[in-house]
Amino acid sequence: MASLNRIYMQKKSRTLIRALEPARLDAVEISGTWGKPLGFRSYRALYYPAHDICQGPLQEDGVPITCDIVLANQVWEHLDRPYAAIGHVREMLRPGGYFWLAVPFFVPYHGAPVDCSRWSARGLTNLLIEAGFSEENVVSDQWGNRAAGLRNMVGKWPPVFDRAHDDLSNDDRFPVCAWALAQKEGFTERPDDGPDPA
Repeated sequence: MASLNRIYMQKKSRTLIRALEPARLDAVEISGTWGKPLGFRSYRALYYPAHDICQGPLQEDGVPITCDIVLANQVWEHLDRPYAAIGHVREMLRPGGYFWLAVPFFVPYHGAPVDCSRWSARGLTNLLIEAGFSEENVVSDQWGNRAAGLRNMVGKWPPVFDRAHDDLSNDDRFPVCAWALAQKEGFTERPDDGPDPA
């Protein structure tokens, strides 16, 4: 059962990530497994509290992790230090690496264990720029409409997508969720084919 709040975001995000040729990328996902089926060269899922991105770049067995892409689906709204956390993600990324994140905007409070922030697409862009990504290397988008927003406020939450009744049209003035993809400056050395321009 898919959440109404994620249908459009997931489709658009899969398109963004597939354009990066995931079979050539080593991926780390923070507190989730949304990206596992995307066919990355390697994939690791790391979870809080054993791995706390607010405290520093993630490590395994005391060794700092580096990768080509970090994924964070519905995580950043729960972080006490989201700016610091993005700085730590940047430290994990190889030159030319990517950070993809998706967050809710118009949804109820959902502490897991806490609920701290909301961002629109513009807000995510600004967050990423302030944390060190170049504006020209950030793309962001958002989706939502009043009917989806109402479903978030009335009845069981999160609302399960009902193909027969749910409207997936987008009203930019009523975001329910937002997502962004940012690229770190530089290029990625790949042992199979040498350097790739940024």
